[in-house]
Order: sequence, then C-alpha cells, then structure tokens
Amino acid sequence: QVESLYPRPGWVELDPEVLWSQFIGVIKEAVQAAGLHMRQIAGLGISTQRGTFITWHKKTGKPFHNFISWQDLRSTELVNSWNNSLLLKVIHVIFTVLHFLTGSDRYLAPSFLTFSTHQTSMKLSWVFKNIHEAEEAARKNNCCFGTVDTWLLYRLTKGSVYATDYSNASSTGIFEPFTKCWNPTLCSLLSIPMSIYPPVKDTSFNFGSTDSEIFGVPIPIMAVVADQQSAMFGECCFHPGDVKLTMGTGGFWNVNTGEHLFASRGSLYPLIGWKIGEEVVYLTEGSISDIGTAIKWAQDIELFTNVDETAEMAQSIADSQGVCFIPGLQVSGDDPYFCASFMGLKPSTSRNHLVRAILESVAFRNKLLYDIIVKKVHIPLGTIRADGGVSNNSFVMQMTSDLINKKIEKPSNADMSSLGAAFLAGLASGFWTDKEQLKKLRRIEAVFEPQKDPEDYRPALDAWLQAMEHSPHW
Repeated sequence: QVESLYPRPGWVELDPEVLWSQFIGVIKEAVQAAGLHMRQIAGLGISTQRGTFITWHKKTGKPFHNFISWQDLRSTELVNSWNNSLLLKVIHVIFTVLHFLTGSDRYLAPSFLTFSTHQTSMKLSWVFKNIHEAEEAARKNNCCFGTVDTWLLYRLTKGSVYATDYSNASSTGIFEPFTKCWNPTLCSLLSIPMSIYPPVKDTSFNFGSTDSEIFGVPIPIMAVVADQQSAMFGECCFHPGDVKLTMGTGGFWNVNTGEHLFASRGSLYPLIGWKIGEEVVYLTEGSISDIGTAIKWAQDIELFTNVDETAEMAQSIADSQGVCFIPGLQVSGDDPYFCASFMGLKPSTSRNHLVRAILESVAFRNKLLYDIIVKKVHIPLGTIRADGGVSNNSFVMQMTSDLINKKIEKPSNADMSSLGAAFLAGLASGFWTDKEQLKKLRRIEAVFEPQKDPEDYRPALDAWLQAMEHSPHW
C-alpha cells in the first residue's frame, strides 16, 4: 500500500519512485516466501488500481509530476465549469437526437455526459493547462501518458515497452469502448493532445520481458489488467450474467454482458473487461464509495479494536435503534459540502448501534445498486461472487443476501485482483490452456443464502433513505 501525499487541500498524489520500489519489493518478497527463484517464474501478470495516472518525458523518462490519484479533486473548478457550459448542453441535444434516430447505444452515453473529479480526463486536462513542461513536451510529441500499469511496464523494460491494455484504457473515460480507440472528440473538447496515449494491447498478451538487471533474469510480462476487471476474471465470471461484488475501500458491482456493450443513464457505466485474441468481453459496472474507508475510520476513532469484531457487535443487538450512518468521508467534487454523519442518536446509543449502522449502510447501498442493475441490464443474473476485505464480514454478506434475495458466494481467497492477473498471465504463457481449467481452481469458503424476507428490513431501509435525503441539506 503506497502512502498517499496531500500537497494541497483536495490534492491526492503518489510518489512514482516509492510506488516503483514497493512494487519491486513485493514481487521479490512473494517469490522468496514461496521458496522459489526468479528463474523459475514463467510469467508476470500486473493488476493495478485504475484512474491514477502520470505523464513523463518520452526521451528522458522523467515525470512531469507525481501520480495524480483517482481521489484527487484538483479538477473540481474545471468539472463544474464544463458541467454548467452551454457547449455540453448542445452535445446532449445532438446525441439525444442521434440516439433517437438510430437507437444505437453508442450515442446514449454522450447524450447525458457529465464530468466528475474521479475521471482521468478532467485531471489530464488540468495537467496541460497548468504544467507548462508537459504541455510543451506534448507539442513536440515528447509527452507520454500512463496509468499505473503503463508506468510499471515502461520501468520494468527500461523504456523499451510503452503500452496499456483494453481494461485499463476503458477505465480512464478517455477511451471509447464502442470503437475501441482513444476518443479524439473528447480530447479535442478538453484540449488534450492525442499524441500522448500509449498503444492498447490485449489483456492476456506477451508485453515483452523485464530488464534482466531488475530481478537478475528476464521475466516475461504476460498480462496487464485493471483491478476490478482482474477480480472479475479471478472469480471466473466468464459468462454473460455472471456478477462480481468487490467490497474494499469502495464497492464495485460488475456484470459480464458478453459481447454486448450496455450504456445506461445514471449509476452504471460500460467497460471492457478483457480482450484475449478475438474475444472481447464487456462489463457493466456500478460503484459505491466509502465502504472500507468508513470501517477504517470507525476503527481509528476506537469504536472497535479489531475489524473481525464488527459482525459480532452488529449481531449482538436486534437493530440499530433508529441510528443511520450517512456515508461521505471522501468529500465529493460534485458536492464539496456533502459529508458523513450519524442520524438518530439517543442517550441509549452504544458503540454496537453505531457499528451496526455503518455495516447496514453498506448492505443498503448494495441493495440500491443491485436493483438498478436488475432494472437496466436486461440479461438474467447468476449467483453473486463477492471478494475484497469487507466480504469477510458475515453481517454485511448475510444482510446483502437477504435484501437482494440472492445467493452470494465468498471465495477462500478474498484478493481476487492478484489471482485474476495470475490466471491471465498463465493463459498467455501456456501454463493453462483454457478457462475451463481455471474454473476447477475456484475455492468457495462460504455461501450466504437469503434467510429473512427483504420486507423485514423495510422500516430500517426507509429510515435510512429518509436520512440520506436530509443529509445534503445539513
């Protein structure tokens, strides 16, 4: 875990050199812990966080700035300016008409396009407006852009490989998943030069080998994949209708939509899951902020000592006694005044009630997002496969299962992003020959089946929804 830097209020950065040294250190430690030698490694798969990026000089390799995190809010003014602009309203009208005339989902997403601070596009636009060296290098075709995967590839090969994959590219918001190209129209609107983007390769693919000086021997890099898509692959969600729920710092619901790309107004967005040869698999994703963040905050203020206690604390009482937790610890760029809060506190409120309210808020948000998926994604949905640190919490898992009235499987290994990268690298190197072999490697630790009628939660859910309505107006 690379420690974030906060050079100014709202700015969130990562030091590229610290990230690089920790990345190399983790690989060496893992190989040593497994009792192996580097020369025994058949291939390396890289799974990385999405939306965090850097730009650097093509010839010198020197970064123009630190990594700018997906959590960074420096583009807030730019986002608000664009979202209120006449030009964006005109774009909405044009694409609404095109969608109406053609019925093509390709025109649906631009018809309600809005920008947010989480998007790479706006922060990248900020870079070229505010960092003169990057803008000047771009004019001379000497500027490189990369998400974390691209930077690591570049460093691992000492500059000889400059590339990304389809899963990472489609997660930037600058890559058009329908045409599978960097979006020239968006770049033109935001004054981002097209010359900065890396070539996009298959997800499971021989990207080249690490420079032999780094690990003592060259190691083939056989897969590059974004973390949520990697977790999807690690969970063996290979078929349309397969659903993955990752609950870590945030929450991510992903649905395999096969070869069809679903664009949807509101909470869901289309992504490329992976590309292997001719096969392109699309996903629909919805996200929830402040899951692990809220639980860690509760631990930091000593509501509990160990995260493993929280499920037992929540189960020790019949309900939260009307206490509701409103998430919002990561300040939103869209509403900088929105913040986390508890509502319904009483003299009898205990730590257990507060902890239960936090955990209930996770399950309630899972329920709301799942309902949107059911409504918008018109394909039958299979069993939910959960992963991430919060999937170890039996209270959240059982309550989510009850609320959505679906079975949820939890694997024995909660870190599916690493496993997905290993699976993809193994396929590219020939260690495994097909996905059927991977399915046989799945290990399920627990299965949560609905035990209560969703209506039993109606009073608590209604109270929480009411609290959510009032919270922005504090």
